[in-house]
Amino acid sequence: MTFPKTDANQLELFAPRPAPAPAPAAKPVPPAPLFKAPPVPTRTLPIPPVGPNDPPLRRIQLGSHTVHYALRRSARRSHGFMVCDDGLFVTSPNRAPLDDIERAIRAKQRWILTKLFERGERSAQRAQRAPVEWVDGAQLPYLGADITLRLEPAARSHCVYDADTRTLHLGVTPGLETWQVRARVKLWFQDEARRLFGERLDLYAPRVGVAYNAFAISSAGTRWGSCTVAGNIRLNWKLVHYPLALLDYVVVHELAHLREMNHSPAFWAVVGSVFPDYDGAKAALKKRSVEMPVLFPDE
Repeated sequence: MTFPKTDANQLELFAPRPAPAPAPAAKPVPPAPLFKAPPVPTRTLPIPPVGPNDPPLRRIQLGSHTVHYALRRSARRSHGFMVCDDGLFVTSPNRAPLDDIERAIRAKQRWILTKLFERGERSAQRAQRAPVEWVDGAQLPYLGADITLRLEPAARSHCVYDADTRTLHLGVTPGLETWQVRARVKLWFQDEARRLFGERLDLYAPRVGVAYNAFAISSAGTRWGSCTVAGNIRLNWKLVHYPLALLDYVVVHELAHLREMNHSPAFWAVVGSVFPDYDGAKAALKKRSVEMPVLFPDE
């Protein structure tokens, strides 16, 4: 028996089909985030302002940061550094070469950069706050809490505080402008600061074991207080906006300098003997200074 001849094409019809190639595996899709993190704020370093008669700023590279600083010369024997909202100020001996000055800056670069970033961030936060509107019913910070400003028509200007209702009554004469209202309230705050500073200095000086010579108020932008070897103390009047405990801390701090004119462990031991939670007070001052409403934009 014979079978018909088959060709190659017929054989292919009955051949088993090859298995299809496996599809490429899909790439795993990461799960969607539950929330979107806010963008990281740009960290900026403040640059000291330069007046028409000031020498040009100097520049130094500290790590990846370019730092501008104002260089001052004096008869002092060592280098001094001050960081404020305006930037870095360096005071060096008259004959100190620039190489020595830059070495001294690099030796303090961690402290300098930390302070510059803190000041830059604080200034940026302040710039975002709206200034207080000087209208009837405005809320003003006094000793850590708000008081209410009442503007009352009057033939003569007056400024009287009612502690029971926590209300500051300001007599407004015809034609009184907003800047005059602001100036009159500022004078009241400064008078209150003088009164409170005198009371607190007299209270704490015996506890610290010192006697001060005199005191005055200051309007410094970055320093809460200062003390000289002659016993003259200056305290920033804006402390009157803060809780009394923080005002007391600054008072004790400056009185302690009459025993230790430095910030050595011995100095902090004096402060701690009268005001144990000085670390907490320092942190609270820094935090509250950022949160404080803008009362007097020019300062």
